[in-house]
Amino acid sequence: MRPKIISVSNQKGGVGKTTTSINLGSSFAVLGKRTLLIDLDPQANATTGLGYNPDSFSSHIYHVMIGEKDAGSVIQETKLKDFCLISSHPDLVGVEVELMDVPLRERILSRALASVSGEFDFIVIDCPPSLGLLTLNALTAAHSLLVPVQCEYYALEGLKSLMNTFRLVKKRLNPSLSIEGFLLTMFDSRTRLSHDIAENVKAHFNSQVFRTIIPRNIRLCEAPSFGVPICLYDISSKGAQHYLMLAKEILDMEVEHES
Repeated sequence: MRPKIISVSNQKGGVGKTTTSINLGSSFAVLGKRTLLIDLDPQANATTGLGYNPDSFSSHIYHVMIGEKDAGSVIQETKLKDFCLISSHPDLVGVEVELMDVPLRERILSRALASVSGEFDFIVIDCPPSLGLLTLNALTAAHSLLVPVQCEYYALEGLKSLMNTFRLVKKRLNPSLSIEGFLLTMFDSRTRLSHDIAENVKAHFNSQVFRTIIPRNIRLCEAPSFGVPICLYDISSKGAQHYLMLAKEILDMEVEHES
C-alpha cells in the first residue's frame, strides 16, 4: 500500500503551516491511520512543537537529504500512537548549497521516501516558508499540496508565486501533483475581516477551499510549548475538534475518489 503524501506549504510565514502539519498528522493517527510527519523546515518548529530538541538526535532529515542516512533510520516514535516524526535541524539551511551540483537534486526526498512507503497511510511534510530546493523536493515527492491561508490582511499575498511553482512542478517534475485544498486558519468569527477574507479566498479558489475552518484558539497556541499535538493537550478544545474534522474531510474525499 502506498501512503498519501501531503505537502503543507505557504511561503508566507505565520499562517499556521506547522500547526496544521502537526495537528492534521496527529488527527490522522487518532483516526487510526499510521502517519509520518517530516519536518523539512530548518527552523525545526514541528520538531520542537512535538517536544524534541533538534540537537538531541544524532541524525535527522538533513542526513537523509545529503545521502548519509536512509529515511527509515531517522524515524522517531512520538508520544502519540501511530504518529511518527522525521526531525529537522538548523543544519538543513545549508542543504541548497551542498546539493548544488547533485543531479536530480529535486527528487532526493521522493527517492528517500520510497523505502518507507509501505509503513504508513499518510506522510505529511511541513515545508519551509520559501520556494527553494526543500519545498521543490516536497512538492516533487507529494501527491498533493495543502495551503494554509491566514484570515488576515494580505492573506492572498504570495499565493500567486506558490501556484506558479505548483504548476511548474506539475508540468516538469510531478504530473500527478494535485491541490489537496486551501485551509482557512486563525479565523475569528467575531471580526468582519475574518469573514471578508474567507469569502475572498472562496471566491478565488471555489471548491478547492476546505469546508473545515480552523478557528483562532488559545489551546492550539499553547500546545507546542507543552511539546504535544492539540489532541493530547486538550482533545475537547475547538482547535482539536476542527483538526479532526479536517482529517475526516480529507479521508472522505479519498473514499470519494476511490469510488
